[in-house]
Amino acid sequence: MTGRAGARILHERDEIAAATARLGSEISDAYPAGVSFVAVLKGSIFFVADLVRNMTVPCEVDFLGISAYTEGTGRVRIVKDLDHDVHDRDVVLVEDIVDTGLTSTYVLGELRRREPASVEVCTLFDRRARRIVPVPVRFAGFEAPDELLLGYGLDVAGRYRNLRFVAAGDRQALEEDPEAHVEQLYGR
Repeated sequence: MTGRAGARILHERDEIAAATARLGSEISDAYPAGVSFVAVLKGSIFFVADLVRNMTVPCEVDFLGISAYTEGTGRVRIVKDLDHDVHDRDVVLVEDIVDTGLTSTYVLGELRRREPASVEVCTLFDRRARRIVPVPVRFAGFEAPDELLLGYGLDVAGRYRNLRFVAAGDRQALEEDPEAHVEQLYGR
């Protein structure tokens, strides 16, 4: 990291735990009869695991895998579909971060075609500054800055997901070398 800015911690483990507990309480209050979570792989796995542990009502979790087309069109497709039917169920779509809104809009459209009783969005990080498509986020942990976030499911080239905190990384350094912050963030 010679001559480059390092990563800086944005949210420590206890802040994330408090936000997840708050969201679990809000969702439990909103759905006293229970709820079905649909989590978007892979980034949301840490968040949804902690979220369901904070639920006080019955809940189930299912996963969707989403991938961008390789030809760079910006379109997304489902690469892993749900295992359970969401028809007539209250569904909360769980994402690690809602950014431009393009992926969320696509997934919400897919879920609505399956005719759930209701569908809402829960995200740990809501980055409204980059929103291209309006997405109604009912449950949000934090407003995200327009920075590259790492940790607690958020990654660069598959790295940093398992950090128990969230850091803002040096975008240029990580584009040149995805491991640019490994020593700093794992060595703290």
